[in-house]
Amino acid sequence: MCGRYAAFREAQELAEEFDVEDVDERAAAREPSWNLAPTDPARIILDRPATAERAATREMHLARWGLLPAFTKDPKRGAPLFNARIETVAEKPAFRKSLAVRRCLVPADGYFEWRTEQAEGGGKPTKTPFFIHATSPDGAPRPSLAFAGLYAWWRDPSKGEDDPDRWVLSTTIITTQARDGLEAIHDREPVVLSREAVDAWLTPGERDAEASLEILRSPGPQLSWHEVGSAVGSVRHNNPGLVRPR
Repeated sequence: MCGRYAAFREAQELAEEFDVEDVDERAAAREPSWNLAPTDPARIILDRPATAERAATREMHLARWGLLPAFTKDPKRGAPLFNARIETVAEKPAFRKSLAVRRCLVPADGYFEWRTEQAEGGGKPTKTPFFIHATSPDGAPRPSLAFAGLYAWWRDPSKGEDDPDRWVLSTTIITTQARDGLEAIHDREPVVLSREAVDAWLTPGERDAEASLEILRSPGPQLSWHEVGSAVGSVRHNNPGLVRPR
């Protein structure tokens, strides 16, 4: 599953890459991360529908990585919903409503996955980390990955009506079966949308679940990967060296 990723580009660079018109102050101020983990603040991109007062806009916000559905009682208890499986996302109550009306992108520079190998003689298995990223076309700068995500708003009952932090924005990344060689590292991978699929995924308004699943099943971009050092296994480490080939 996708449990660590890198997101170190500037907000303005992402805004230009994904045609974002409005960048929230907190999203703009978020520090670069080479080792983003569940519950960390993550940038998301979503489309707001047009209203009588304003036109439709594409926006960037900062969200907690780990979905908090509206019915959540205590965010510190229960399963950490940082991933949603494509096979069950349309059925599970935690994700069903967001799939219908709250779809987003989670932009990333790449993500980490560990290949587990059983030791001979029943010893402790070894885990080798890899950094997986978009393939650079003809030496051009590497494009960002557009993870298919969902978002939700959760009302924190411990905060008063006048507290600006009483509403918590959260997100999850949808995963699918690994493909095109990635299955040799891990059996799952995040759903990475092609640039052609981004607009369709973000189109606001309620959508039939099967229509959303069809977008998620569309071919994604070509990915590349390389082995990296073991330091990425600890959230205490967060620096550019984590993504360099070992």
